[in-house]
Amino acid sequence: HIFLDFCIRNKNIRMTQEEIDLIMEDAEDQMDKAIEHLKIELSKITTGKASPALVTSLMVSYYGTPTPMSQVANVSTSDSRTIVIQPWERSMLAPIEKSIFEANLGVTPMNDGQVVRLSIPPLTEERRRDLVKRCAHLGEESKVGVRSGRRDAIEAIKKAVKNGTPEDLGKKLEEDADNLSKKYIGQVDELVKGKEKEIMTI
Repeated sequence: HIFLDFCIRNKNIRMTQEEIDLIMEDAEDQMDKAIEHLKIELSKITTGKASPALVTSLMVSYYGTPTPMSQVANVSTSDSRTIVIQPWERSMLAPIEKSIFEANLGVTPMNDGQVVRLSIPPLTEERRRDLVKRCAHLGEESKVGVRSGRRDAIEAIKKAVKNGTPEDLGKKLEEDADNLSKKYIGQVDELVKGKEKEIMTI
């Protein structure tokens, strides 16, 4: 959005290469964030198999400061259905339990005073279908983020053309923004498809 402000302040000034790069970088940055968010959300979806990724990104209150689980405990699996969370400090057992409950993972933590164990229940057919729908919904949300990056870039380009940047350059840049968004939407589809396959594989 930096470039939009620049255009409003400076009438009839053509874009320099640096400013063109800025528009594209801004768009790509928004699209990257959408993909990163999707990866984190998909990693929280249980597939019936124990995976540390289910809890490592959860935030735990460490003396009042939200801290990623991976920084307050060692997370491992003892078998294909059990996640073991060993906190560095025993006082963290309760906050760890609390963060798991709040995350609504559909799994009940068991605290034995030393570690927190999570038993991942096998998925029913109905539960699998629900999770596949959830993946599709997360994918759609990410696509909204990608399209928003594209829209912002195109708005900045149109504004620049109005202020004296050649139209053919504007058209080419709009094409670049389109192609960039197509690339990222392809990544979203790939991530969602991969997760759905994981969920449906018994």
